[in-house]
Amino acid sequence: MNSPPLTLSHTNDGGALRGAVVSWPMVKVLACAIALVVAMLVALPLASLARFALAGDAALWPHLAAYVLPVAAVQTVLLLLGVATITAIAGAGTAWMVTTFQFPGRDTMLWLLPLPLAIPTYIAAYVYVDILDPAGPLQTALRGLFGWRVGTDYWFPPIRSLGGAIFVIGFVLYPYVYLAARTMFQTQSAIFTDAARTLGARPWRLMRDITLPMARPALAVGVALALLETLNDIGASEYLGVQTLTLSVFTTWLNRGSLAGAAQIALAMLALIAGLIALERYGRRRQSYQSSAQDGRIATRIVLRGKSGWLAALACLTPVALGFFIPAGFLLRETVLRGLLTGFDPELLRHTATTVALAASATAVVLLLGLAAAVPLRLVRLPFVLACVAVATMGYAIPGTVLALGLLSPLMAVDEAFNWLSMLMTGTQVGLVLAGSSAALIVAYAARFMSISIGFVQAGLARVSTEFDDVARLLGAGPLTLVRSVHLPLLRPALWGAALLVFVDCLKELPMTLLLRPLNVETLSTYIYQFATRGNFEEGALAALLIVAVGILPVIRIVRLAESVPDATVGTPRRA
Repeated sequence: MNSPPLTLSHTNDGGALRGAVVSWPMVKVLACAIALVVAMLVALPLASLARFALAGDAALWPHLAAYVLPVAAVQTVLLLLGVATITAIAGAGTAWMVTTFQFPGRDTMLWLLPLPLAIPTYIAAYVYVDILDPAGPLQTALRGLFGWRVGTDYWFPPIRSLGGAIFVIGFVLYPYVYLAARTMFQTQSAIFTDAARTLGARPWRLMRDITLPMARPALAVGVALALLETLNDIGASEYLGVQTLTLSVFTTWLNRGSLAGAAQIALAMLALIAGLIALERYGRRRQSYQSSAQDGRIATRIVLRGKSGWLAALACLTPVALGFFIPAGFLLRETVLRGLLTGFDPELLRHTATTVALAASATAVVLLLGLAAAVPLRLVRLPFVLACVAVATMGYAIPGTVLALGLLSPLMAVDEAFNWLSMLMTGTQVGLVLAGSSAALIVAYAARFMSISIGFVQAGLARVSTEFDDVARLLGAGPLTLVRSVHLPLLRPALWGAALLVFVDCLKELPMTLLLRPLNVETLSTYIYQFATRGNFEEGALAALLIVAVGILPVIRIVRLAESVPDATVGTPRRA
C-alpha cells in the first residue's frame, strides 16, 4: 500500500503514536493560506483603523482628548467595574450555592440561572426604563399607595444613569460567570474541602479560602466575557444615558460625521481593552492551580432545611427574576395588551426572514472558517499557522462598532478591485458588491464570532484521541479523507453547540448591524431599535419576544453540557 510520508513524534509512555505531524507539502501550504485569510479578517480592520486615525486632522486629537475621552473613559471604566462586581457576585455566588448546598428548588435553579443569556442588554434596558421611569407602573403605584404627588415628595433611583446601566447589564450578563464557575466548582476534588471540614471550617470559610481561589481562572474568563459584551453594547448605554467609549465611536462617526475622530476613539478603546487583559494576566502571573489525580471524589452537597433552604432559593431566584423573568414577562404582557399578535405587522415577517437568513448565512460561514482554521492545527503544527489562528480568535475582543468602522476600508478596496476587473472584462462597473450589500454584515459577523467556532472545534478535537488519526494514516488515508471520515463525525456535537451560539449572537447583534446594513434592510434588532429611538419601544415588543424565544434554545443546550459533569456522586448529602 502506497501511503504519504509521515513524521510521527513519540511520547514518554512506551513510544505510543501520539500527536502525529503530517509532512505533506500541499497540506502545509493550504494550512498557511487558510490561516492567513482568517487572520486578515481581524488584522485588516485594525490596520484600517490606524490609517483612518493617522489621516485625520492633527487638531482633532487634542479636542477629543480634552472634551470627549475623559468623560467617556471614566464612564466606561466605572461601568466595567460595576458590571464586573455584579456579575462576579451573582454568577459565582449562585454557582457556589447550587454546587455546595441542596435546598428547595435547587434542581430547577440549575435550568433557570443561565436564562438571562437569552435577553439582549438593549432589550432589558428598554424594559426597565418603561417599568422604573416616573411614568412607569412602579412609581405610579407608589405614588397612589402613599399619596405622593410630585417628584420632590419622594426619591427614587433614576434608571437612566450609570447606576441603572450597571444594574441592567450586570443582571443580564452574570450567566457568563455562573457557567464558568459552575463548571469549575463541579470538577473540584473533595480532598481539600473534606480536610477543611474535618478541622471545623464552615461553608463560608471554605468558599473564601478554598473554592473561590481554586476557581479564579474560570471566574476571570467569565468576568472577561461579560466585560467584552459590555464594551460591545450600544443600545443599552445610549438609552440609559451613559456616554461610553463605544457610544462615542458611534456618535462621532454618524452624528458628527468624523470618521477619523471615531477611529481615534476606537484605538483608545482598544488600548483600554489590551490594558485590562494585560492587568488580568499580570495579576495571576505567579498563580498555579493543581488538583489531586489520586482523589477524584466530588464534594457532597450540604442539605439546607427550613429558613436556610428558602433563603438560598430566594438568593438564586433573585438574579433570574431581574435578568429574565421581569423583561420576558413585560414583553409578553405588552404583546398581548397591545394586540400585536392579532394586529400583526406584515413587515415583521419580512424582517424576521431577513434576520434568520443573515444569521444562518453568517453561521455557516463562521463554522466553515472555524473548521478550516482549527483542523489544520491538528495536522501541522507550524508557528505561522498558530500565530494566525491566535490573531483570528481576537475578533471577539473587538467591539462590534470598532470592527464595523475598521471593515469599511477593506470592503471598499475589494469592491474597487471587482469594479476594476469588471471594467477590463465587460467595460462596465458592478457597483458596490460588498460594502453596499448584506455581504458586509456576514463578513463582520464572521470576523467577530469566528473565535467561538474555532474554540468549539479545538475543544472538540482535544477530546478525539490521536490514535484514530494514527490508524487512519497507517491505512493510507489522506488529509481530506481523515477529516471527512474521522474528525467531522466526532465533531458534530461541538459544531452544533457553536452553530447555536453563533446564530443567536448574530440574531441579536445590534452595533454592527446598525452601521453596515444596506439602507433597505431591517433586522429584528434594528426594527426594535427604531421603535426605541422614537420613544415607543412597546410597539416592538413582539419582535423582542421573538429574539428572546429563539435565544432560549442554545441556553438550554449550554445547561445540558454544563450539567453533564458528575456532581455530588459520592456519599450522601450532608445536613447543615
